[in-house]
Amino acid sequence: MNEEILTPVLDWLDLAGVAIFALTGALVAAKEKQTLVTLSFFALITGVGGGTIRDLLIEAPVFWIADPWVAAICLGMALFAWFTPTRWWEGRFLSIVDGLGLAAYAVLGTAKALEYGVPPVPAFLMGVITGCAGGIIRDVIAGRPSILMRPELYVTAGALSAALTVAGGMAGFERWYVWIAATVAGFGLRLAAIRWNLALPAYDERGASKE
Repeated sequence: MNEEILTPVLDWLDLAGVAIFALTGALVAAKEKQTLVTLSFFALITGVGGGTIRDLLIEAPVFWIADPWVAAICLGMALFAWFTPTRWWEGRFLSIVDGLGLAAYAVLGTAKALEYGVPPVPAFLMGVITGCAGGIIRDVIAGRPSILMRPELYVTAGALSAALTVAGGMAGFERWYVWIAATVAGFGLRLAAIRWNLALPAYDERGASKE
């Protein structure tokens, strides 16, 4: 695909990722019965957090500073959450939506880093940061246990999407197929983790002391 087409596509995908994460941020504030201003703040900080860190690290223009649509999308998600009953979002829905944003944003972050000439390993890390940082910032500000401290797989799902994006690019596959497959794989792993509480082995101090 032509490079002149790819960059605008990534920009549109960035907006889609912003919308998903902004909704999760606004819903967290809504569940805490906060004001519309607080919902808007959470939508913005969750929506742009990971992408901002990515752009600063790869020395790209910070996407939401130059694009007037980003703030509007975040406000729109806050308004959407404000005018919908919280019972719509009960159960695992929030985790599932967050998992979709995680996988898609990890792919986007990796792809954008590669487009800016970042080597494969740092590009992989940019994908993980892009996918995970917004949710982490949201949880910390909300005073909730960070997703990093929960048992089921989260960062690993984002890492899978980022790794497949890098591997597919190095193998020379069509990037659209790589992006779709990487997103599906990461989202599928996150869904499995939510459904069956999949987790990596935890550090065992007793086991370490025996060595």
